[in-house]
Amino acid sequence: MDMKNHINSQMEMSRNVHDMQGIDKLRQAAQSGDKDALQEAAKQFEAIFVQMMLKSMRKAQDALADENSPFNSQQVKFYRDMHDQQLAVDLSTRGNMGIAELIVQQLSPGKDGFMPASALRENANLAGLSRQESMQYQTPTTAEGAEKQVNQNASKQAAFSSPSEFIATLLPHAQNFAKQIGIDAKALLAQAAVETGWGRYMIHDAKGENSHNLFGIKADSRWDGEKTSINTIEFEQGVAKQQKASFRSYDSFTDALKDYVSFVTENPRYKEALQNTTDPKSYFEHLQGAGYATDPNYAEKIMSVLNSDTFKSALSFGSGGGE
Repeated sequence: MDMKNHINSQMEMSRNVHDMQGIDKLRQAAQSGDKDALQEAAKQFEAIFVQMMLKSMRKAQDALADENSPFNSQQVKFYRDMHDQQLAVDLSTRGNMGIAELIVQQLSPGKDGFMPASALRENANLAGLSRQESMQYQTPTTAEGAEKQVNQNASKQAAFSSPSEFIATLLPHAQNFAKQIGIDAKALLAQAAVETGWGRYMIHDAKGENSHNLFGIKADSRWDGEKTSINTIEFEQGVAKQQKASFRSYDSFTDALKDYVSFVTENPRYKEALQNTTDPKSYFEHLQGAGYATDPNYAEKIMSVLNSDTFKSALSFGSGGGE
């Protein structure tokens, strides 16, 4: 029997029961490049997941079942579990759940064009997608190495405890600078909320000092101030990819707002956006189109936050507070 027939035979056997040894053989065949084996192994893992889900549901049902009922006997439960096991296999074989397809995409060599698990979103927060502390490095022996170590230890930490505190603290400062470009201050805060996850994922350097970077502005060659390097998410042809980038650091949120105004007014490519500041939706669409952000849904996310109940509720607490 050749390898192909052997795998087909193994597939038929593993569809009837969850034979872990058979699944391991399928895994080995999948690693050798056999696409059919990979698909079958993914279906088997999906079946195991579905069976675990059904088992949990049955436990909840058993807690409410009548102990004296003939349908609650151990014999009935035994055959019921066998039925659920086969049902899980059938569901995964037909592709009803879609989990197996995702597994195949994740494990296929050279597979491209799908969203990685690390790009899961939380409350429309782009910056929060890359929240993690970088790995520790060996003690550097040069000044350049020392700078790299400081950057590698950067992290994202909370600077505000709630959206209400975020708005109450920043709104008075945002109003002063929003007038300079003719945009509603609330729109700027919505953008800052998307970039920082309502201030919960602010970039902090290795010493734990807040960079006060509200708008995700990077430290390119035009920036000669302090900067902090950290992992972030960028989109290439609509696909999210993680990469390391340097971001500008400020002494205060006021400085961050001031630099934002300078950043968009001094850069010619944002000229058209500045001509549409009276309409926040149009402004952010033009800002995105000019390359301010790589996320294809950037403007939509900002408007979603601006029009959200969370924003309205936080705004109702009024302005005030300090840095």
